[in-house]
Amino acid sequence: MTAPSQTPFFDGSFPHNWTAEILARRPLILPSRHYIYPEAVEEVERGALEALIRPEPAKPHSAQPFLATFALGFRDPAAPTGLWSMPHPDWLCAVSGGYAYLVDSTQPERFTMLRYRPVLNVYIHVPGQLLLFVGHHSILAWGPGGEAWESDQLSWEGVTIDRFESNIIHGHGWDLRTDKDLPFALDLNTGRRI
Repeated sequence: MTAPSQTPFFDGSFPHNWTAEILARRPLILPSRHYIYPEAVEEVERGALEALIRPEPAKPHSAQPFLATFALGFRDPAAPTGLWSMPHPDWLCAVSGGYAYLVDSTQPERFTMLRYRPVLNVYIHVPGQLLLFVGHHSILAWGPGGEAWESDQLSWEGVTIDRFESNIIHGHGWDLRTDKDLPFALDLNTGRRI
């Protein structure tokens, strides 16, 4: 489980074939490879997450480090910023102010920007090989092969995961009709309510 923070952090819970250094500012001399995520964005530098990524040296075609600039989503302490390893060892996840980018470290031009804007929390479930992205209304799960599942609407505004129990996610979300937080339980393998 990761708490939202304005200070970028790193979580390497999954084995990964790369190293990363979160930079306080862009280097004066840019490396020969520099990628901006998303590709077309105005004023990307303002508040962006900057990281120097070094792919595994055993893969010569991609061993050259690259600078990754991840555009900032929101300047809100509730929107996380940091780097996570992923269930696939070549991929990394960067979240910059709640905007989440999934990048192939061996081919940095291959990336996915998640549709949750913002991602409000990131949970790691190593036994289930899942990275869970929590938005305002639902949860999106990412596994070794890509998107694993998306839950139905769990809340009108604010989803909280309370605990994992075997292959069940327990949490709660606010219901507009009753004006109460209502519990939910999801199957970790499918994202369906139990």
